[in-house]
Amino acid sequence: MANHVSAKKRTRQNAKRAIINSANRNRIRTFVKKVELALSAGDAAAAEEAFKAVQPELQKGVTKGVIHKKTASRKLSRLSARIKAAKSQ
Repeated sequence: MANHVSAKKRTRQNAKRAIINSANRNRIRTFVKKVELALSAGDAAAAEEAFKAVQPELQKGVTKGVIHKKTASRKLSRLSARIKAAKSQ
């Protein structure tokens, strides 16, 4: 248990940030899921629209430190490849 004032403040800040980070991570997951659902339904056009919405969300997550830069890049790359494959079919 924290005894110093600064340590108590840091504990409060960490708890507050954890809630915000969790909400941001969940938001990103929701946007990614929309793309995956459109792909599984076979709707390439809807998947592409959802992909355009997920790109800024992932970049915002990187900027805010919620996810790693390479994680966002990997997710975008894989989703893009799946959309491209769905279009070609």
